[in-house]
Amino acid sequence: MGEAIRIIGIDPGLRRTGWGIIESLGNSLRFVASGTVRSDDKASLATRLCQLHDGLAEVLHQAMPHEAAVEQTFVNKDATATLKLGQARGIAMLVPARAGLVVAEYAPNAVKKAVIGVGHGEKKQIHMMVKVLMPKAVFETDDAADALAIAICHAHHRQSVAYRMAALAG
Repeated sequence: MGEAIRIIGIDPGLRRTGWGIIESLGNSLRFVASGTVRSDDKASLATRLCQLHDGLAEVLHQAMPHEAAVEQTFVNKDATATLKLGQARGIAMLVPARAGLVVAEYAPNAVKKAVIGVGHGEKKQIHMMVKVLMPKAVFETDDAADALAIAICHAHHRQSVAYRMAALAG
């Protein structure tokens, strides 16, 4: 049947970057760990980005995932906030890429659709379905729960992502 694939889902944010790790084997999903990397909101932007980088790098070093998935940034009305979120997202993509992982990206609506069945829904619905799909899942923050949802989304879509990557490389 093969080996379990360890997936890290990352929900990027400048204050809090959530992470969630699952294992996927066939149609079975197993919760491994989740958490949140925080940055000091009184520190400079560069320092905060370093804090996110170092925290995520430590998570990857400890958990040794095989694949990574990051939520795509949505554009909001505040250009400055969008830019800062984009920089945090860059860190969320850089750390697993530097660790040699393929990094998939998913739109927020794709994550919701994969987890709750529709492209629009509230955080409560996502968190409830994460617990239904993985009853042993533990998450202390919304960011960690969202990261687990991103990992679940990737588990459902990873075959099509692998085929697209292979087509681009070949």
